[in-house]
Amino acid sequence: MAEISIMALYEQIIDNHNKFLESLTHRFLDKDRKTALQRFETIGFPTKKDEEYKYTNLKEITEKEYNFFPKESHNITKEQLEQLHMGEENFDWITFVNGKLHKNLSKISIENIEFLSFNYALNDEKHKEVFDRYFNTIASKDSAFTNLNHAYCKYGFFLKVPKNVVIEKPIHIFYISQNQEENTFYNTRNLLIVEEGAKVEVIESHHNFDNTYVLTNSVTEIFTYPNAKADWHKLQNDNNTSYLIDNTFAQQEKDSLTTVNTFTFGGKLVRNNLDFIHNGQNINSFMNGITIIGKDQLVDHHTAVHHNHPNCESYQNYKGIFDGNAHGVFNGKVFVDKIAQKTNAYQQNNNVLLSEGATIDTKPQLEIFADDVKCSHGCTVGQLNKDALFYLRARGISKKEAQALLLYAFANDAMQNIDIEPLKEKISQLLAEKLNVSIEF
Repeated sequence: MAEISIMALYEQIIDNHNKFLESLTHRFLDKDRKTALQRFETIGFPTKKDEEYKYTNLKEITEKEYNFFPKESHNITKEQLEQLHMGEENFDWITFVNGKLHKNLSKISIENIEFLSFNYALNDEKHKEVFDRYFNTIASKDSAFTNLNHAYCKYGFFLKVPKNVVIEKPIHIFYISQNQEENTFYNTRNLLIVEEGAKVEVIESHHNFDNTYVLTNSVTEIFTYPNAKADWHKLQNDNNTSYLIDNTFAQQEKDSLTTVNTFTFGGKLVRNNLDFIHNGQNINSFMNGITIIGKDQLVDHHTAVHHNHPNCESYQNYKGIFDGNAHGVFNGKVFVDKIAQKTNAYQQNNNVLLSEGATIDTKPQLEIFADDVKCSHGCTVGQLNKDALFYLRARGISKKEAQALLLYAFANDAMQNIDIEPLKEKISQLLAEKLNVSIEF
């Protein structure tokens, strides 16, 4: 009986696929979807016996049953949505509710771009050429979750920014689940193409409004062309009945800059898989993360940068603050090919444990096959500096506020390359909330 329970989600995935395919209005991906499902069947869900999931137990997710066909009806109000915003009157935003794009809850003023919901793009024959060229070309074929997403993806965001177009307004993508009576499974898909000389900034956030569980398996593919700039900010602050498996792949051409920032405050279990692929010289890649969790939350960051060409730089800076029985994982890899001379790669993971029950497993790694490089990596795990805490307390600051000030200073340098001021303010506000203080940083 226990074995049947463990396989509940796996069996549902296999059994529901034909029904899912029949629900689609587009069918040109059917063969690819079936192949992806076969790969998923072969690979199966990772367990703690797999090195990449050694510290992350997925049983809590895979033992549950989920509805694969969410109800479209909802009663989200604009007031509820406003609470999710961050003073972003000058932003554009795109709102998906229960998987479906809702234009009446969105604000899209940007011009000179190709923007579509993923489902609509799949149904539009004129975009088939774009999908043949980009879709699923850099996502891993060896990952259970990316294959699962390929087999079931229907909902999400497609954006192509043409050559030399600079989008001044950040774009916030909201994925909202509400009015679901059963545990619900979403496979969201994002595709961002930033052509030569173009620039765009995207914020992505997921929100479960129900007490039932939501499992989101998300795949994002980002293509940044020469002299282009793409920033993707992940704001992860969902409730305690939410699971998120996020897989992001970024391929860069020469002279480009791509940033992925990951700010994680909420969610019961969050796994972030991040892969950067260098496809030219003079590339800059930035990965920053701030994690503040408590209770029995788990957040796992797995990053990889593939330095395949000379004269490129990558920078990783992840900060973690853990309370209660929270568990953090960081596994960062930097690969430097033998031809990738003059590579400059920096990788750092610093963590603070606020309670005896909190744990962190951290493993920064370098694989270097070139000899003329500057590569550094490191990690720290500790508690707050008692002398600094005493210094602040001696000046009349309460213990809680003194602790919060030190933790804000600890996390602050992971926010330095955020160009969006309202996003910085929102993260500072969430820091204060998570640290249970009312001060403004």
